[in-house]
Amino acid sequence: MMSNDIGIDLGTASILVYIKGKGVVLKEPSVVAIDRETNKIMAIGEEARLMIGRTPGNIVAVRPLRKGVISDYTVTEKMMKYFITKSVGKRTLRKPRICVCIPSNATEVERKAVEDATYQAGARDVSIIEEPVAAAIGAGIDIAKACGNMIVDIGGGTSDIAVISLGGTVVSTSIKVAGDDFDEALVRYMRKKHNLLIGERTAEEIKINIGAAFRRPEVITMEVRGRNLVTGLPKTIMVTSDETLEALSEPAMQIVDAVHNVLERTPPELAADIFERGIVMTGGGSLLNGLDQLIFEKTGINTMIADDPLTAVAIGTGKYIEFLHGDPHSKRDF
Repeated sequence: MMSNDIGIDLGTASILVYIKGKGVVLKEPSVVAIDRETNKIMAIGEEARLMIGRTPGNIVAVRPLRKGVISDYTVTEKMMKYFITKSVGKRTLRKPRICVCIPSNATEVERKAVEDATYQAGARDVSIIEEPVAAAIGAGIDIAKACGNMIVDIGGGTSDIAVISLGGTVVSTSIKVAGDDFDEALVRYMRKKHNLLIGERTAEEIKINIGAAFRRPEVITMEVRGRNLVTGLPKTIMVTSDETLEALSEPAMQIVDAVHNVLERTPPELAADIFERGIVMTGGGSLLNGLDQLIFEKTGINTMIADDPLTAVAIGTGKYIEFLHGDPHSKRDF
């Protein structure tokens, strides 16, 4: 009997599906292309992402999840159904048990919406886990111990910061400043500083290639294409990593302040553990160059990025099902 326990990292930017025994089987952008006139779904995932900013009037590429919560219920449900079928295949006799993660400060209503959408998408049993807990499990931290661990999970729409001990969250905060905000900050900066209008995909490329939250040892540059706001014509300019440092300093500092805020509220015994063990970063946003150094500089606590930050939450979500339903010894596998 093939086990069909599924963990889903329902992210603002991408959705990852983890299947027990197989690992992460699917990672696609959480984007859906819809034909406005017929309300029909044209494409889902990577196919739809390529359409962002490049579609004719009647087709729109939408992100049904905003800031980590469902903003368009029906589309989310269809998107989840599509991804679940794609991962598991149609030929499953039993409906899968699904565990989904949500931001740590999601309200009851938002939690219920995720649960309902997952049942509608074909789950026989749904468990909800908070993102930082999933991230900690996925990063290989033994969360069952009475020992403080700090996780900073920076996704596309939200950054979740939490101190975890004995399998639960002791103090946490979730701020709506994350990867997407880095992109928006770059779009704003290019417009203000260079009179250049760029799209969100270009902004993301800048962030990945030359983005910096802390001064890089050597300045690197990149060619950026966009539309000149003065002449209205396409234009190419060279952008340096120091400029991205300036552009990204505000959202980066908001994340650092949130980390600071959680540390201030942490009980002293756990704070001592964190000082000794360091801060672990997960999520795609943690890959922004120098963000770990910035947190280290501002808090004095050693900060490291998890081995595979992009899949940590999905893996943790999947392992959490085994922890809930598995054999009593599975606690040891954390």
